[in-house]
Amino acid sequence: MPCRLAAIGAVVAALAGGFAYVAGWLTPARLTAPRIVNQLQANAGVHPGYRRNHAKGVCVSGYFASNGNGAGVSRAAVFEPGVTTPVIGRFAIPGGNPYAPDNSVPVRSMALMFKLRDGEQWRTGMNSTALFAVHTPMQFFEQLLASRPDPATGKPDPQRLKAFFAANPETQPFLAWVKANPPSSSFANAAYYSINAFRFTDAAGQTRFVRWSMRPETAYAPLTAAEKGEKNFLSDELSQRLEASGSLRWHLILTVAAPGDPTDDATQQWPADRQQIDAGTLVIDHESSQEEGLCRDVNFDPTILPDGIRPSDDPLLAARSAAYALSFNRRTHEEAAQPAHANPTSNGAHS
Repeated sequence: MPCRLAAIGAVVAALAGGFAYVAGWLTPARLTAPRIVNQLQANAGVHPGYRRNHAKGVCVSGYFASNGNGAGVSRAAVFEPGVTTPVIGRFAIPGGNPYAPDNSVPVRSMALMFKLRDGEQWRTGMNSTALFAVHTPMQFFEQLLASRPDPATGKPDPQRLKAFFAANPETQPFLAWVKANPPSSSFANAAYYSINAFRFTDAAGQTRFVRWSMRPETAYAPLTAAEKGEKNFLSDELSQRLEASGSLRWHLILTVAAPGDPTDDATQQWPADRQQIDAGTLVIDHESSQEEGLCRDVNFDPTILPDGIRPSDDPLLAARSAAYALSFNRRTHEEAAQPAHANPTSNGAHS
């Protein structure tokens, strides 16, 4: 049980890195982006040129083909019937160590930048968990502190993690979800979730709250015993799949909230009977290294949104934006400081 708690705690800490909150009014100590990012670095170590969370991954690209159904809830150009939108993306695993083995965490992530007409963009960072571990900014920071490695073992202290989870019952749905959903054997056969809610506005000005997910056409399969022994199986397997099939596909599913559904709490799922709209198909047909790929210089800030989509009242969204910006600034400064002959790397997933 202690080992299991330590492993879960490490996953929770890595995921939470992308959701840090900066709110100057918090007391007694002001919680800022530097405090959060510094603690992430203290937990995972500093790896110059890499983003501070989701440090290991691969660039991808393709397009999104709208079927027009999404126009019923949002006037965003990406949802217009027949529109094809270029996409730059990235698959990754949580954590700040770019050299971590792929089986060190059970979560996968997908980050996307839709390049709409007239210069608009829609950026999103999604995880393969349908909900998040914590609700409030201070819970996140306390969780991060509880997950810091013990100098004697290099791993989180199980007792400290146990105390944190016991003191924060909001974490239980996330822990239960991870336990009930074994990690996928591939980036290609995982579903990815926005986790946070967003405000969608249609052409008539009507507003609805929406969460979305990317559902794969590739059938889910759990991690195999052979893959557990391979350090880089996720990127290798993705490359092999694309070479064999030419492309991979996901359906963008928009889930519409009903009155009373929580829009500011990422630890709570909405009921399964909520309206779901298949808005079109994401096609990924190219992958490349993080060092040279198109995703290298992209900050996948989830608050960069087109007309027709706006952030909800979920406080974690402002947190993600602030933390991603700081991570982006740090890694780009580190790259600029590299000698001219060096080959810098930028490997953060979402920021």
